[in-house]
Amino acid sequence: MTEALGFKVNPRVFVVSVVVIAAFLAVGVSAPEATERAFEAIQATIAETLGWYYVLVVGAFLVFVVWIGASRFGHLRLGDEDEQPHYRYLTWFAMLFTAGMGIGLVFWSVAEPLSHLASPPRAESNTAEAATEAMRWTFFHWGLHAWAVYLVVGLSLAYFAYRHGLPLSMRSALYPLLGDRINGWAGDAVDIFAVFGTMFGVATSLGLGILQVNAGLASLGLVEQSLTVQLVLIVVVTAGALASLLAGLDKGILRLSVTNLALGGVLLLFVAAVGPTLFALGGFVEQLGVYLQTLPETTLWTETMSGAGDWQIDWTIFYWGWWISWSPFVGLFIARVSRGRSIREFVFGVLLVPAGFTFVWLAVFGNTAFAADAEAGGAIAEAVAQDPAIALFALLDTLPLTAIMSALAILLIGVYFVTSSDSASLVIDQLTKTPGVESPRRQRAFWAVLEGAVAAVLLVAGGLGALQTAAITTAVPFSLIMLAACWGLARAVYADHRGAPLEEIVLSRPGHVRVPDYGEDGVPWREIEGPSP
Repeated sequence: MTEALGFKVNPRVFVVSVVVIAAFLAVGVSAPEATERAFEAIQATIAETLGWYYVLVVGAFLVFVVWIGASRFGHLRLGDEDEQPHYRYLTWFAMLFTAGMGIGLVFWSVAEPLSHLASPPRAESNTAEAATEAMRWTFFHWGLHAWAVYLVVGLSLAYFAYRHGLPLSMRSALYPLLGDRINGWAGDAVDIFAVFGTMFGVATSLGLGILQVNAGLASLGLVEQSLTVQLVLIVVVTAGALASLLAGLDKGILRLSVTNLALGGVLLLFVAAVGPTLFALGGFVEQLGVYLQTLPETTLWTETMSGAGDWQIDWTIFYWGWWISWSPFVGLFIARVSRGRSIREFVFGVLLVPAGFTFVWLAVFGNTAFAADAEAGGAIAEAVAQDPAIALFALLDTLPLTAIMSALAILLIGVYFVTSSDSASLVIDQLTKTPGVESPRRQRAFWAVLEGAVAAVLLVAGGLGALQTAAITTAVPFSLIMLAACWGLARAVYADHRGAPLEEIVLSRPGHVRVPDYGEDGVPWREIEGPSP
């Protein structure tokens, strides 16, 4: 198949990925109701049995990246020692932000605070305490933890690719564990899981974007909200993604990223200026303080003792699964645009700057929504509870220049859609292509079309619930790979810091055996040639 299409791929990674994804599409199209029931059962099983694991592992990722960024290894450069970054700070931050959040942030910036206001986990609904709780949890879900998940993958890939010449692929992060076996089936399996995570994580965001674009067009009276319209929109926006993708990274994605930042900035400044400005800014300062003060307790809260029901399953577990499933895509993308930066610069730049902008965005839109909902007697929150996709446009309807700003919001979502799609296509192509060669354009276009198809099937097979389940499910196996990547990266930077070759840290190499050797270098073993145990 690959030869007939003229693709340049790793046959095992490409074929297995395509076959499994095609099987999913076939089942979703032929039996959408059964697929929806299966999604519901899978989500319930994972959330009820592994919720504690998601909470613990994402908290561990945050601790790990802060430690490695602040440690004595932070000066190590992701590239040659005298190499300089390719992108300026502003451009770099724009690309980080649009790849990492994009559609989801626009979708949930109003919907989530209002949802928590009406149904907080540990406060009385529609009170001042509930508003504080709502923003604390919204900051929590979109803040440092999300970017820590991306950092684990991005830092591992950038370090091994740019400092040690390994392929810019997920398999390289496991070199300390697998050694040269990353070039065989074991490495292929890692990249296949990364393809699945990227495909379904991005399809989740694309589905959310289409739901919101449809709601925005409906608010302007242009179309109705229906599955048919949503499928047509997927086709239209996927075509835009193809055009950007074929233009390349610097011409397509870079320009779109800057456009996203500009459009988002205009919308943010408008809402901040015409809304309750002082209330939004004062609330931001107070809510940020509550978020930082309660961060350790919030990080480890599992809802076990309170028995509050499914709140954490519907929110925190979904988000942690979504970020993990997105991490191969975002991690590889931010690694690709971050060559030449030091580990410390990479960690704290990725961790703090996009998160800081996210907090400002959430505070402005969330607090403005609180004020508008109070004035409307709770009507906006009631409408959002029925359909989260209308939240942003319900808020804009209470502000001046409704039609103009709604059109701007729709454009912003559409450009985010295109950016996410073509960025993910480049990443999946990187994971599946023949190492060391430039893939043809039609190969990258193939993945963009497939992403649109997966998003369409998820919408047919259950809408928002199916999108959430896809994100949670694909995160389970990949989180184990990420834990192994943390362990391998820690070993690698330690060896790098003391000048040891990378090969020395591999757990086992064919034809070698480890023997005890507590020498002055502090390494309790050495390898000698001999039969593997």
